[in-house]
Amino acid sequence: MLEEVRIQGLGVIDDAVLELSPGFTVVTGETGAGKTMVVTGLGLLFGGRADPQRVRPGADRAVVEGRLTVPPGGRVAGRVAEAGGELDEDVLIVSRSVSAEGRSRGTLGGRSVPVSLLAYLADDLVAVHGQSDQQRLLRAERQRAALDRYAGEALTKTLSAYSAAYRRHREVAESLEELTTRARERAQEADMLRFGVEEILAAEPREGEDAELLAEETRLAHADALRVAATTAHEALAGDPASDVEVDVAALLAAARQALTAVREHDAELAAVADRLDEVSYVLSDAATELASYSESVDADPARLAAVQERRSLLTQLSRKYGATTDDVLAWAEDAAKRLAELDGDDERIEALAVEEEELRGRMTELADRLTGIRSETADRFGAAVTEELAALAMPHARVAVRLTTGAQFGPHGRDDIELLLAPHPSAPPLPLNKGASGGELSRVMLAIEVVFAGADPVPTFVFDEVDAGVGGKAAVEIGRRLARLARRAQVIVVTHLPQVAAFADAHLVVEKSNDGMVTESGVTRLDRSGRVRELSRMLAGLEDSELGRAHAEELLTIAAADRD
Repeated sequence: MLEEVRIQGLGVIDDAVLELSPGFTVVTGETGAGKTMVVTGLGLLFGGRADPQRVRPGADRAVVEGRLTVPPGGRVAGRVAEAGGELDEDVLIVSRSVSAEGRSRGTLGGRSVPVSLLAYLADDLVAVHGQSDQQRLLRAERQRAALDRYAGEALTKTLSAYSAAYRRHREVAESLEELTTRARERAQEADMLRFGVEEILAAEPREGEDAELLAEETRLAHADALRVAATTAHEALAGDPASDVEVDVAALLAAARQALTAVREHDAELAAVADRLDEVSYVLSDAATELASYSESVDADPARLAAVQERRSLLTQLSRKYGATTDDVLAWAEDAAKRLAELDGDDERIEALAVEEEELRGRMTELADRLTGIRSETADRFGAAVTEELAALAMPHARVAVRLTTGAQFGPHGRDDIELLLAPHPSAPPLPLNKGASGGELSRVMLAIEVVFAGADPVPTFVFDEVDAGVGGKAAVEIGRRLARLARRAQVIVVTHLPQVAAFADAHLVVEKSNDGMVTESGVTRLDRSGRVRELSRMLAGLEDSELGRAHAEELLTIAAADRD
């Protein structure tokens, strides 16, 4: 239950506090005083759409804060705890702010939370109905939701199962359509990949083969020059056996070593040089041996050179198509083989998806038929319950019926189209609400539906903004009486311009304008008995001090009090 609501910087309201109580609370005031802003503020508090244009001119932000009592251990208390908020015993503080730039922020139990969480909790806390809700009731989707809500848990479980099957069916159908419509593209891709893989497998490239062949080709192409260079170097190091003159490095080095060996024992420094010459001699000997071996191994082989060049040409062709190097070509072949396996497996996948799609269609048919059955049974009860409520709202001869049409196409909520029909009197044919209901009749139909819901799926608090629009006279008295009866089971807050409705309230709040047309900080006042008489007189006659108006106001209050008793 709402105990208190504070509104700051919203519309014409600068700073106003609504002290609320159980039962039926009515909010009245002159046109433009800000009554509708009260409902707007309550809507914001419970996750409604934030409109920065509603922020009061000159204010940085609009802020709405509410204090509620919630049952401990219930669903609301559990979600507050999950969000990190806290209850002060059984009191919950909720706030919502909207900046002039459009930024919105919500808090729950002292913890900042997403606004969507406030909207989620609203389903268990309050039902807010603004003037636009009457028009939304004309929409077929809204009427279906009303019937489904009245059907309760039996339909909710079935609808949940149907929705899951419907979503999965759409996913499967979309996948199946994509696979079948892209069959040609997939076949072309598979052919291209298969050709590439076969071409690479036929060539049998090895990792690093391109680099190896390049080195071999270079060696074969310069074999004569390499052999001459190696032979010349060998002769320079080790000498030419065919020559009688020893002018090679090995002979000169041997002479140097021999000269030092004879005197090395006389000087350590010279001995160190002799050791280094020994090392050089070993290295020189190894180098000469390798040069001799190399010069013998190098052989110009035109046939092998041609083979290497031909092989390199083949690998180059593969590299142009599939990768810069042989390693890249092999990697492409591996990836292509995997993709081919996927494409070749699409036929099996199509078959599996087709089977699943058929099973899901059967499942949806079964659940949709079950939904239709529940709705058909509920439609009669719902229509009868709303009709009974309309009789209590000065429409004794009106009749509401639910027309249910089942189509062949599956939708998110089944195959049923729901339409509420109203026959205002016995001789009138039942017509859809958007064709057969006046503004006043539509207001009473909406109120009747909410009263029906209050019995089937109650919430602690109902908020109505001018639910009596287009209504007057006896009908207004009956609406006030019905709201008072609803308030026996729930807290009811009503913004109204009709004194006949206001008279039935347990508590009366008035929104007052200051002289400059703006609401002051003390703009919302709770009226006592005499204050209610003055306010009802103003609403009746436009004059607070009219004797006739005051007498009529007293009469209304007396009738309402007797009815409550």
